[in-house]
Amino acid sequence: MEANRSRLLTTARPYLEVFSILGLTPPPLFFARTLHKRRRHCLMAGYFSFSFAILLMVIYECYANIVALHQEIHDFHVEDFSKVMGRTQKVLVVAMSTCNLLNMMFNFRRLGRIYEDIADLEHEIDNAWKGFSGRRNWWSFRFRLAFSVGLWMVLIVGLIPRFTLSGLGPYLHWANKVFTEIFLVMHQFKGLEYCLSVLLIYELILRVRHILEQVHVELEDCNCGERIQELCVALKRNQLLVGRLWKLVGEISVYFTISMMLLFLFNGLTILHIVNWALIKSINPNDCCQYMRVGTNLLLLSTIFMSCFYSELCIKAYNSIPRILHQIGGLTAAEGYPMLKMGLREYSLQMQHLRLDFNCGGFFNINLKYFGGMMITILGYIIILVQFKIPVLAQTKYRVGMNISEMTT
Repeated sequence: MEANRSRLLTTARPYLEVFSILGLTPPPLFFARTLHKRRRHCLMAGYFSFSFAILLMVIYECYANIVALHQEIHDFHVEDFSKVMGRTQKVLVVAMSTCNLLNMMFNFRRLGRIYEDIADLEHEIDNAWKGFSGRRNWWSFRFRLAFSVGLWMVLIVGLIPRFTLSGLGPYLHWANKVFTEIFLVMHQFKGLEYCLSVLLIYELILRVRHILEQVHVELEDCNCGERIQELCVALKRNQLLVGRLWKLVGEISVYFTISMMLLFLFNGLTILHIVNWALIKSINPNDCCQYMRVGTNLLLLSTIFMSCFYSELCIKAYNSIPRILHQIGGLTAAEGYPMLKMGLREYSLQMQHLRLDFNCGGFFNINLKYFGGMMITILGYIIILVQFKIPVLAQTKYRVGMNISEMTT
């Protein structure tokens, strides 16, 4: 793999291995340059067969969950859109697994190019840094990944079964419950895989920006024409690196387009499904799952928030580059050397045209603004859901009260 020449990919490799065990992404071993072509094809065939077996299990568990849902709906006499919403939410699990398998098969080469570009960019950034004597002050990338991805993986594995196991209902066999929990965790991990890719881009942007800051520092006190020419070359090199980073973000966005669209749709619909059943079961005074449902909703929202937050963090780091260019343009060295002034103008024009966005095929951008809009949409649907449920809940409580009074008399 490109990890052999990239410290960033080497650090990310344990997380990629976990994702590959769950059938979310091809193992890093498949992208090793030393791997023989014939052996690679055999390993790919074996892994895609393993992923297909997981898909068949997902389909079976979807069927088992739909059967259990119908039995529970029959018990509570809620033959309204609860059946449609529940079916759709469970079929989406199959759609996510199917699309993820097809995405791995048809975008395998694209993922390999993404790893190659990350390794090449890291190598070129390290070479560009050799001409500067300043010290790089950033957190350890390994620590950031452990805090941002590793810790969140532990929380998902620990909290999802605790919050959702009791909500699967009494009609689902315990073995089906175990596999259902595994698949729920697996699909939330797809969001973490996206976050891992965004954090790799974020680290590269931080390093490119730090080099640009060093160019600014040296230009402040530089009067040597030869050194200024070297800094002009470094500025142009930095500009080319930023352009390649922008292109790499586009490749990552294309790779995760369908996966993230389905993940956001699934989490949003699951939240509405949970709220719907919370309203249905609110007539039961002995229901002890209300707090569990709140915890599940917060966990699902947190997965969406993390994806949007890290994307926003990356975009802000990228958008801070024009500010540094403006500061360099205000130096006296920029006024006295036309070549430097021209390079700054060209760099600024590039930053104006190459706006960084993590988008899903043009349907929406993954950032905090989209997260806020999604929150408003979910709250709007919850309000509509509550308005439709209030008359049904009132009738149900009235029937329960009548039955209790008849039994006492």
